[in-house]
Amino acid sequence: MPVRRPAALLAVLALALTGCGAHVAPDTDTAAHRPSDRHPVAITNCGTRTTYSRPPRRVVTNDVGITEIMFALGLEDRMAGYVMPDDKGDLAAVPWKAAYDKVPWLSKKAITKEIALDARADLVFAGWNYGFGEDNGLTPAALKKLGIDSYVLTESCRKGPGGGARGVMPPLEALYTDLAALGKLFHVEDRADALIARYKAQVAEAAAKAPAPADRPSVFLYDDGRDKPLTSGKYAGPHDIITKAGGDHVMKDLNDSWTTVGWETVVARDPDVIVINNYGDTSAARKKAFLESYAPLANVSAIKHHRIYVMDYADLVESPRNPTAISNLARYLRGVHTG
Repeated sequence: MPVRRPAALLAVLALALTGCGAHVAPDTDTAAHRPSDRHPVAITNCGTRTTYSRPPRRVVTNDVGITEIMFALGLEDRMAGYVMPDDKGDLAAVPWKAAYDKVPWLSKKAITKEIALDARADLVFAGWNYGFGEDNGLTPAALKKLGIDSYVLTESCRKGPGGGARGVMPPLEALYTDLAALGKLFHVEDRADALIARYKAQVAEAAAKAPAPADRPSVFLYDDGRDKPLTSGKYAGPHDIITKAGGDHVMKDLNDSWTTVGWETVVARDPDVIVINNYGDTSAARKKAFLESYAPLANVSAIKHHRIYVMDYADLVESPRNPTAISNLARYLRGVHTG
């Protein structure tokens, strides 16, 4: 069982979250209070302060990373179901297989208001472009009119109302922020604290073995796209995964999460390694074949030396798989010699 953290440590955590895009209101309750006594709970999520009158009991999640954040916190019994395409890898070998078996898979298509209503959801946990969007009419404001609360994935926070660019903090900080906020909302602070401590220790262990900055291989994340590659800026998961694993993220100057760049930028930055995001209709093998046959990339170091590394989608979006993904990539990068 996780050990309850001292009150002083919880206070420090709450202060650390202030101004990070999501923070929780100070808790004035004592351990003797029942969960019902500890609501309402106020949380500032992506710059919007929301008061939740009671712990959600019928949560609908969108996509694999978001779903697994709930599972990692042991909250599958608070879920009405999840929405996820079936292109997100093998779910049978993940630590949360039992939770996947227990929670209904509501749809393999896009999440909609109708899905939430049919599931009698009291909260939808999704992200901007991870389910929420004005184009599909699914927004926290629209759900509120239906009596359904929302929580927005912090990795996806937009920089302003209607803004295109996303991301307001480093990716791992976004993960820790969501774990702490959801721990508060569902009264599982001890679980959240234990996960955050474990993940930070795992990341620190990998980072401690990283080479000196001057010796780090440069890394480009390739999601998909032929005319223009979709990649990661500094606010999406791959930035921290690459950096903490001992790589130099070549797109670290992009003030966005997931976005497109020009191939000429990739060529100019000449990455030593290309990481492929494995998901979608185009297989990792086809993505690799394209990269190796695309003439403008012929002289890029990663292509010349056949340094292409494949990672699963769920490793690269904000999720509880991020720390293990860092450890695995770190092992690969330690074997890369760029001299």
